[in-house]
Amino acid sequence: MKELSDALFALFRGKDLQLRERPGLAGASASETDRYEELLVNPAVLTLLHRRGELDCGGLDHVWIRYGNFWTGLFPLADGHLNVGLEPSAVPTEFVGRIRAELQRHGLAG
Repeated sequence: MKELSDALFALFRGKDLQLRERPGLAGASASETDRYEELLVNPAVLTLLHRRGELDCGGLDHVWIRYGNFWTGLFPLADGHLNVGLEPSAVPTEFVGRIRAELQRHGLAG
């Protein structure tokens, strides 16, 4: 995966959840579990890591999680988070600058 446009996205802001998935993606999780992940799991993960980061680590910028079938990157926003899903062969750190640029372009960067 070289293009950010090939990634899966979930944008959770306030109470609004938007999911964008690529059709025919091998190894993707079920859409219903994706919904619960965005509403429950990812906000909890970000809360825990944000609190830890504020203690003495300089805060939290983003976090990558490597599941068996894909990478997922969580980027905290003022009112929610962006989740970017990448194929397992991707190198997540190569996408951070492009993700930040897209957040800026859409007025979501903090």
